[in-house]
Amino acid sequence: MALLSLQHIQKRYGNYQASNDISFDIPKGKIFGMLGPNGAGKTTLIRMITRILYPDSGNILFNGEPLAERHTEQTGYMPEERGLYKKMKVGEQLIYLARLKGLSNSQAKQAVNGWLEKFNITSWYNKSIDELSKGMSQKIQFIGTVIHNPDLLILDEPFSGLDPINSKLIEEEIRQLSLQGKTIIFSTHRMEQVEEICSDIVLINKGSKILEGSVGDLKQRFKENKFRISYTGQLNESIVSNLQVVNKAEGELTVQFGAEHKGNELLRLFVENKVEVTSFNEVLPTINEIFIRQVEAN
Repeated sequence: MALLSLQHIQKRYGNYQASNDISFDIPKGKIFGMLGPNGAGKTTLIRMITRILYPDSGNILFNGEPLAERHTEQTGYMPEERGLYKKMKVGEQLIYLARLKGLSNSQAKQAVNGWLEKFNITSWYNKSIDELSKGMSQKIQFIGTVIHNPDLLILDEPFSGLDPINSKLIEEEIRQLSLQGKTIIFSTHRMEQVEEICSDIVLINKGSKILEGSVGDLKQRFKENKFRISYTGQLNESIVSNLQVVNKAEGELTVQFGAEHKGNELLRLFVENKVEVTSFNEVLPTINEIFIRQVEAN
């Protein structure tokens, strides 16, 4: 069952159609990528999911129920534009955010201490937010998003400003939350991160949904019959003279076949010419390549 279901969502600002008949489901426990170029309409959708805005028409269901105010306590939202109070101390800021989401004072303090210990940053408790670097503030913002143990997490560019070590730390926490059954909407421009951690994606462009599916299925759907073969020894040019070579390097060749040909034909060609093959793989498109191709086509 889907934790979140968007059904025929329409949203217009004057003459601008921000959301045009958008429908998709987000399954429980999945890390779901919401992708699109700048101005595509992602932020408008997120603001409707968080009840900051309301659709002109269509329905949003949370666990099969019409989205309502009570569902906001089951949601954690980390916006791209960070929203910490700079003069507050880290501890009191996080307790305040936890109390806003329904935790008692004692529950809030316990949760804050637990997360600060998990990230090994208990010494930050009495630091003012404006003393923190961008990356440090990012970690506090993340804790503030998950502090109340929500069922749905919406993370908009969560790795912005983080160094590789802290990016890995947050990524591991996102994976752990998913394993615990949390549903995560992940919005980013960094396609390599989408490919690493998302199981499913939706691609929005010009206010419309143009693509949806699992990462694995989409890579298979848009593959181009490319194969990479590594070999040892001397390659006779006559072997590949009639092939469409995409890339050639020392001991490696990438070839694109027509739809009527199969990869094993290339492998057989090498074997017949007594060239020792060390590896042979089909080359699937990256999510970044699929993203660019689909946006340019629409």
